[in-house]
Amino acid sequence: MVEVRTAPGAGFRRRVLLVLCLTEITSWGVLYYAFPVLAPSISADTGWSVSAVTGAFSAGLGVSAPAGIVVGRLLDRWGPRWVMTAGSLLGVPAVVGIAVAPSWPWFLAAWLVAGLAQSATLYPPAFAALTRWWGSDRVRALTGLTLAGGLASTVFAPLSAALLGGFGWRGTYLVLAAVLLVVTVPAHLLGLRGPWPGAPAPPEHADPGAIARSRPFLLTVAAVFLGTFCGFAVAVNQVPLLIERGLDVQTAAWALGLGGVGQVAGRALYTRVVGRLAPPARAVLVLAALAASTALLGLLPGPAWLL
Repeated sequence: MVEVRTAPGAGFRRRVLLVLCLTEITSWGVLYYAFPVLAPSISADTGWSVSAVTGAFSAGLGVSAPAGIVVGRLLDRWGPRWVMTAGSLLGVPAVVGIAVAPSWPWFLAAWLVAGLAQSATLYPPAFAALTRWWGSDRVRALTGLTLAGGLASTVFAPLSAALLGGFGWRGTYLVLAAVLLVVTVPAHLLGLRGPWPGAPAPPEHADPGAIARSRPFLLTVAAVFLGTFCGFAVAVNQVPLLIERGLDVQTAAWALGLGGVGQVAGRALYTRVVGRLAPPARAVLVLAALAASTALLGLLPGPAWLL
């Protein structure tokens, strides 16, 4: 690990931000947003139940959470270049394994490996990279990254649906594995070059353990967990729900892609709300909007209303 005392230059910081915008759109698109579009076809082609197919995907997400602890320690020591490059390289055979899985246990195993790749390529390591390299200006960089990352479903949901018609779900995942290889591996390897600053010293008398055990922290974790569960459940089930209500795969995929536009708009709006509302009020507003939109998906009578 090499520590530096001077802040990286503006050109370097812009390059890192642009690289991570590109790789986050691609990584989220391949490792996450392609699945909701392809899941109904996977179930229909293999005979595996939708619950089993979704369970394998969910198991991968479950693996990514504890793996993130190890990834964080590796980031502190080596920086994001090697960690995110390794994650991208691991993601390629994982996606190929998903594509060629001859049975559900193999399908599950491939998603478990994909979960490891997710932990090293999605938002957490990218946020860590921008936070350390951008320093006091990190909020602007993080905002730009999340605005760009919100477009992952807008790009990859319709793309997956278009590929599905010509290649089937297995061929689509093989194409997406090639996209992951060509885009993210060289981008992380070459675009994240640079000295990695040492970790800042913790505040004097800081007690992270006491904070982690405190009632406000535990309630915040519970609220974020439930909100994230709700949001991810909507994303994963939206395409099957719309197909069940009469839409074709392509139209349902475009509907999921519109959710990405909504994410970008919501995040842009959120930046205007910051400073006008206290953090608890902002959190309640966001969670209430998520709950209301989720309820509408179940209550509205037909696909035209859902669009």
